[in-house]
Formats: sequence, structure tokens, C-alpha cells
Amino acid sequence: MSWGTPEEVERRRRILVAVWAYAYEVMNDQLVGDDVWQAECDAINLDQETGHDLLDFWFSENFDPSTGSWVNSHPEKDGLHRVYMRMKNREQSRGPEEF
Repeated sequence: MSWGTPEEVERRRRILVAVWAYAYEVMNDQLVGDDVWQAECDAINLDQETGHDLLDFWFSENFDPSTGSWVNSHPEKDGLHRVYMRMKNREQSRGPEEF
């Protein structure tokens, strides 16, 4: 059995791609390879609601799987920065092979 409802899976996917885009575009840090990035972006389902109306609308109007520059207008960049820092701290404490 896989994890999460469709809403939860989509929410997690959008958070990940937004944090990866933030890392690359703002922090100059590529957290994942292009193949992982593209696979997750291609899997984004803009028709799936996530329970966050503001971000659902924002994604439908701004998300573009061919670039990460859309993250520059993300309405919750502070939150993206917090998740990015948690990911970086986890990577540093466990090593990249366990990230």
C-alpha cells in the first residue's frame, strides 16, 4: 500500500519541487538531478486540490515544469527557506547518501 491520499501526495510533491526550485534559483544549490526534477514536475497534477486554496490557485497560474523561475513569485518563500534549511541540515548530519 502506498502512502497518502491523492491530496497528500500532491501536496508533498508540490512542496518538494518548490523547495528544489528555491534551492536552485535562490540559493544556487542543486538538491536533485535534472532527471528527478523533471519526473516530479511532470507528475504534478494541477487539477488535484491540496487543501491549500491559495497555493492551489498560485500553482495553477504560475507553475511551469520547464523552469524553476516561477518560484521567485511563490507566496510562501519563507516556508520554502525553512524546509530548504531542514533538508540541508539533515544532509549534513547524515551525509548525502542517506538524504
